[in-house]
Amino acid sequence: MKRVILKLSGEALAAKEGGYNDALIENIANQVKQVIDKGIDVGIVIGGGNYWRGRSNNNIDRPKADQIGMLATIMNCIYVSEIFRSTGLSTNILTPFECGSMTKLFSKDRANKYFSKGMVVFFAGGTGHPFFSTDTGIALRAIELDADAILLAKAIDGVYDSDPKINPNAKKYDTISIEEVVEKKLGVIDLTASVMCMENKVPLMIFGLEEEGSIVNALTGKFNGTIVTAE
Repeated sequence: MKRVILKLSGEALAAKEGGYNDALIENIANQVKQVIDKGIDVGIVIGGGNYWRGRSNNNIDRPKADQIGMLATIMNCIYVSEIFRSTGLSTNILTPFECGSMTKLFSKDRANKYFSKGMVVFFAGGTGHPFFSTDTGIALRAIELDADAILLAKAIDGVYDSDPKINPNAKKYDTISIEEVVEKKLGVIDLTASVMCMENKVPLMIFGLEEEGSIVNALTGKFNGTIVTAE
């Protein structure tokens, strides 16, 4: 692989006592550095669930709720980017709308320029439009930037036929097609993002974030999660 886009959960990066889990973020940064040292470009999308889940709040207009969510992803990217920088990585944050001097406006040319300099590129703010999730945002960026795969670091270590927290006999898939994911309503990513990946043949690699070396393992033949094919 030459380029991957990594999706991180905002909730997974949060510390139990509040704030961020700096040790976890530093571990992710060290793994990303190993990947970049292998000549692979790394882009990162972070969810905003540790700050805001607007869809569960019916008292706010949906577009406004989604805008708050976009800002939550920007705050997460700014914080995580700074932790990455403290470990020696070079970073830049791109957003689909102007955000003062805190970020740069996204363009494919700008992202490719940063990748060519060995930078980690954070894609914050989703698509810039309401009614689209960060799943759709990561699918869009992966397609625009010709990424070889989307890496989804989750709380569970892959895709199961039912919730393993509820069903101890849940079956884990080593490989499954994106069509099957949609047909069986397995909820890996939302429907819009699934269709985009299907039509543009972008595979997904889903694995547990807490597994030691999970990001490096995904790209060095030691993958223990689920590959979602999009052929």
